[in-house]
Amino acid sequence: MVVVMAAEAGQDDIDGVVDLVRAAGGDAFVSRGMSRTIVGVVGDVERLGTLNLRAMPGVGDVVRISAPYKLVSREHRRERSVISVAGVPIGPDTLTVIAGPCAVETAEQTLASALMARAAGASLLRGGAYKPRSSPYAFQGLGEAGLQILADVREAAGLPVVTEVVDPSDVDLVASYADMLQVGTRNMANFPLLQAVGGAGKPVMLKRGMNATIEEWLMAAEYIAQRGNLDIVLCERGIRTFEKATRNTLDISAVPVVQRLSHLPVIVDPSHSGGRRDLVLPLSRAAIAVGADGIIVDVHPHPEAALCDGPQALVDADLRELAAVAAHLSPLVGRTLTPAPALAAVDA
Repeated sequence: MVVVMAAEAGQDDIDGVVDLVRAAGGDAFVSRGMSRTIVGVVGDVERLGTLNLRAMPGVGDVVRISAPYKLVSREHRRERSVISVAGVPIGPDTLTVIAGPCAVETAEQTLASALMARAAGASLLRGGAYKPRSSPYAFQGLGEAGLQILADVREAAGLPVVTEVVDPSDVDLVASYADMLQVGTRNMANFPLLQAVGGAGKPVMLKRGMNATIEEWLMAAEYIAQRGNLDIVLCERGIRTFEKATRNTLDISAVPVVQRLSHLPVIVDPSHSGGRRDLVLPLSRAAIAVGADGIIVDVHPHPEAALCDGPQALVDADLRELAAVAAHLSPLVGRTLTPAPALAAVDA
């Protein structure tokens, strides 16, 4: 069940609910939103059901939720959430474009990619400083040096930064540079990492595991939410099937399915699902048409020399078409294209 605290509830009221639940053998997880605090309650349903939580000081409502992913469920919050990343919204009324290099290689390459992304209508910059790769011999990223490049480019290009974290021990370091933390497909079920990013105080992008069911994906999001962070954006990035014509199979149906089950925003990664430059634009059109809250695409000034995923990176001509597609389709599906923040508005 979920205990919704009243807007005027104080810390003593929250502590009282938590203490009562734990005294009854349950566990309670506090999640603080912009205007309301909720307490997720887990444990023996029959025993906890005897508690008169509604009578506790500061309690606004008590909601019983049947889904195993309680905090991210639409049963918990009927209205779809809007997640703000350094002032950039991701939610049901907007289309947010996130773009940048798959991997940070040099300061020059990252800045060029960021300026290309901004010109294409992107309002957030993606770039990997840590790269978990299938091969141990592939480029693994620049680490903290890459994070510093992203911070410098954020100031120059005026785009808040989304970057991946792969190890729980690195969460605080990455969070000190990033505006949004990304958990990649290979780490969707890395539960210590999910718990660590849940307590980091930054919005999180959670990519679907390449072999994960939708329920497993939402349960992974619950690990983050359970640590007090409901600022989560889900990213469908393609799943592994028997088909070899594409890098992965974009599960376009996952967008409306997840939006029915969860209040969290859902975006699509057409770059990693298609794996080829010529597929990114068609898949982007499909994502927008089906109701995705945003897309995240790879760009690179010289993809033929890219150290990571060059074949799927967009170049100038592709980006001009992507900008036109996003601007044209957004109003047709009842959305507004999220503008890039003014340069002076981004605090590096």
